[in-house]
Amino acid sequence: MKKITSLVMLLCVMTLNVQSVFAQPDSAAASSETDTADAVSTDSNEVITEVVEETSEVAVEESGIQVLKKKFIEGGAFFMSLPLICFILGLAIAIERIISLFWMSINTDKFVAQIEEQVAAGNIEGAKEICRNTRGPVASIFYQGLDRADQGSIDIVEKSVVSYGSVQMGQLDKGLVWLALFIALAPMLGFLGTVIGMIDAFDAIEAAGDISPAVVAKGIKVALLTTVAGLIVAIILQIAYNFITSKVDGIVNKMEDASISLIDILVKNKVIKG
Repeated sequence: MKKITSLVMLLCVMTLNVQSVFAQPDSAAASSETDTADAVSTDSNEVITEVVEETSEVAVEESGIQVLKKKFIEGGAFFMSLPLICFILGLAIAIERIISLFWMSINTDKFVAQIEEQVAAGNIEGAKEICRNTRGPVASIFYQGLDRADQGSIDIVEKSVVSYGSVQMGQLDKGLVWLALFIALAPMLGFLGTVIGMIDAFDAIEAAGDISPAVVAKGIKVALLTTVAGLIVAIILQIAYNFITSKVDGIVNKMEDASISLIDILVKNKVIKG
């Protein structure tokens, strides 16, 4: 009986040992899985926190318009308004001139071919009608030349074309004087704000008896911001001015070539005497 009891107890002890051996890897795996889950959760929380912080920073960051408004106020409403007025007026003139010049542009070769066809057919009135229905300075010059063609003298036609061409060139250059004025005036007004800002800075130094950055920062900021504003306005308007003048030069060249073509057409078809 004692032997049987001893064998049963031995079997129980062996069974418990086997269970403990198989249970250890499972518990280790479960422990590792728990640790991994905790690490992943910690990393996810850190990533979410960084994303939230970046999103909040983007939300707090000011837009471009808000920055411009802020700098406009910091530069002083009065001195910053002067370059702004130059910019608005100059830009209005530039836009009006660009639209007008593009409206005046035509296919000169096609127009000259139509006039030559009508003149070759002896239909001077038809050629004049085409000129009246065509926009731009080239058509206006052709009309003046054709209107004097019945006088039969090349000198009269040439003088008419040259005189009216000068009038058309004056109309093409309309407003450019004012645009050039605003280009020169904007940086000068900015420099005026610079000088006054530096004077304010030295006055603050004199009043405080100290030359620390906090004392002179306000005056120097006004000086720099007004200068930057004036230079930006001048740069933008200068680009527009150069574009307009190049467009005017192109139209003037077409006017001159078309004028020569008109005289050649009239002489070739014996409308005037060469």
